[in-house]
Amino acid sequence: MVDPVTLLQALIRFDTTNPPGNERPLLAYVEELLQDAGLQTWMPARDDNRPNLIARLPGQGLAPPFLLYTHVDVVTTAGQDWRHPPIGGEIHSGEIWGRGAQDSKGPAAMMTSAALAMQAAGAKPPGDVILALVCDEEADGELGAKFLVEEHAEHFAGVRFAIGEGGGFSVTMAGRKFYPIMVGEKQICSLRLTVRGPAGHGSTPIPDTALARTADLIRRLEQGRLPVHIIPPVRQMIETIAAALPAPQRLVMRQLLRPQLSDWLLDRLGESGQLLYPLLHNTVTPTIVRGGEKINVIPCEITLDLDGRLLPGFQPADLVRELRALWGDKVELEVLRFEPCPGEPDMALYPLLADVLTEGDPGGVPLPIILAGVTDARFFSQLGIQTYGFTPADQPDELLATIHAADERIPVEAMRFGTAMIQRVLERLPASM
Repeated sequence: MVDPVTLLQALIRFDTTNPPGNERPLLAYVEELLQDAGLQTWMPARDDNRPNLIARLPGQGLAPPFLLYTHVDVVTTAGQDWRHPPIGGEIHSGEIWGRGAQDSKGPAAMMTSAALAMQAAGAKPPGDVILALVCDEEADGELGAKFLVEEHAEHFAGVRFAIGEGGGFSVTMAGRKFYPIMVGEKQICSLRLTVRGPAGHGSTPIPDTALARTADLIRRLEQGRLPVHIIPPVRQMIETIAAALPAPQRLVMRQLLRPQLSDWLLDRLGESGQLLYPLLHNTVTPTIVRGGEKINVIPCEITLDLDGRLLPGFQPADLVRELRALWGDKVELEVLRFEPCPGEPDMALYPLLADVLTEGDPGGVPLPIILAGVTDARFFSQLGIQTYGFTPADQPDELLATIHAADERIPVEAMRFGTAMIQRVLERLPASM
């Protein structure tokens, strides 16, 4: 059996900053561990320096295969001020420090250690357990999960359920500890707004320029609100949170389910309201502005790129309609990119995951969540696979803020807790799944 803490330290010490990624040395290291344990492995790659690693733990053949997957590339640490080396994997005050400790080398170490523990124990789950460690998630997955789904789907034939990143970590609300389990995620819907106006010489200001109109639209977007939508998983999430809170907070939380009150309450919930806002709305964030070529020429055209995110079940036309209601019918909007996800999550495995967490930490409350961002789940969903974000970590809330930031770290005990929870799930997978 491989200690997840030692394994995470080793993984952090491989520099897989993406770009360029260079995941091969790390994956070769893990492949050797898996092969030494007697597991069969594959390393499919579109780019030889950026492969993906797949291993299979044989089961009894009584149930479909079950998938564990996460990524091993990480984002840059450039320009960040770290207290300990970001590629060091050092332990300080009971915490493992380094880029990827949370996202997503920590989960990779948990999953790998759990699979190896099952193999060492001679355990035979009802169906095969597939472990996939992929590259390139931090740069849209073209060489990783997207490549595997499009060109090597045979490795995942028959899989219905998977565990991935994006949930299981503890958070505290109103003094109660919760364990969010990701059951779905929002859909990428990138748009471009084109605004036109009069051109002119920069020495002579003129009213109502394209740039001024663009600024007005941004201001209206910031000050306005797109409509509230309460989809079933978010309703269940809010009801679960409310049931666990004392009476005053319970009443307030339940009022979020009344669309006419939702925005008013979100504005008064502070940071909690900011976290909940994207789960109750389709959202749009201006990110890239283009326009003008010379400092002395007033541009006649400005383009504004928008990071749009749709709740499950919605289409790009829904978001365009909501924006036109805010901005007027005459705005020029173009959909640049849309990555759909399933409308309704398959919740059949959720009770097992919730039970395992409750047994592991009776003081915590599991609850389903929809991610405001995206993971590789959007690719595996194309194969009919339901992903649950489930890499449990009982840890201080503030550590989540270190993801993609300086001083990323995870407690030693959280690593052991998460590995034990994943192993317990594998041991209790039902034959009827």
